[in-house]
Amino acid sequence: MKLIEIPAVDFDLAMTLDSGQVFHWEKAGNGFAGTIGDCASYVEQCGSILKAHISGAKLDGLKPSSFSKTVAHYFALDHQLAEIRASFPDDPVMNAARDFCRGLRIMRQPKWECLATFICSSMKQVAHIRQISLALRKRFGDPRKIDKHLLHTFPPAQRIARLSETKLRECKLGYRAKNLRATAQRVSSRESELEEWSKLPDDELRNNLCELPGVGAKIANCVMLFAYERLRAFPIDVWIERVLRQHYLQRRRKMTAQQLIEFSKSYFGEHGGYAQQYLFHHARTALRKSGLSRDSSTPKTFGARNDKSGRSDKDPAGAQVVSASSVG
Repeated sequence: MKLIEIPAVDFDLAMTLDSGQVFHWEKAGNGFAGTIGDCASYVEQCGSILKAHISGAKLDGLKPSSFSKTVAHYFALDHQLAEIRASFPDDPVMNAARDFCRGLRIMRQPKWECLATFICSSMKQVAHIRQISLALRKRFGDPRKIDKHLLHTFPPAQRIARLSETKLRECKLGYRAKNLRATAQRVSSRESELEEWSKLPDDELRNNLCELPGVGAKIANCVMLFAYERLRAFPIDVWIERVLRQHYLQRRRKMTAQQLIEFSKSYFGEHGGYAQQYLFHHARTALRKSGLSRDSSTPKTFGARNDKSGRSDKDPAGAQVVSASSVG
């Protein structure tokens, strides 16, 4: 398998793939195997160089430079990460997350694949989301082989739209099966034009996404961030709500969900999506190392980790709590 070298300065491949924005990549040898759109891909990192191989119908006959562009675009290697990090608020919690997550980038995912995956993510832990994603791919996607690795593409909306809810439930989707199928039907009938929505301003894009079955504000913001590259989008799941309330808004306990959104928008600014992802991955990794699992959106988990027996003055990784008065 011939590997093409791609410059990847200020990038951490393993951390990016493990940060809860994409769920189908698997460890393979010295790197990772997964699909980029319809193409089976293998990527490994050697310092500031990515070594990659891609196979798939859409790339057959293209020059190696096209392979490089595909990989670089997918992993957002053109994002000016130093400038993005410099735009983060200067507070102890954010600084700890920024230092911990150096090299983590917001990827550019295919729109339907990202939307469908996050519809499946509702009230699920990351491990469960991976299982669902892989089950959908193996049952209904197209096989792709790269070296010794057999992979599967994510099934297109047209294919999922034709499936019964019972068939989808066999992939452990539960009630999400109905929502995924209904959204697939809207997309496949072109009632919802995901590609055309790229032209819309943020608020209109968010509203359109929220009209889809199974999509609320959190999922809409995830899709905006990971598929539409709207880097201000700030998904607030249970994890991020916990970070905000414990470390930024300790003196403002009664803030509503809308007030949390407004605070996040004004405080974290132009690259709020990046700030959110850094805060999320930092907190999640710290708790994972302490032996606790991470639930992407289950309210019971949030409550259990905010017990009434008392609160620490530091987060699990040692960052000092920031009071509401110090962040405005």
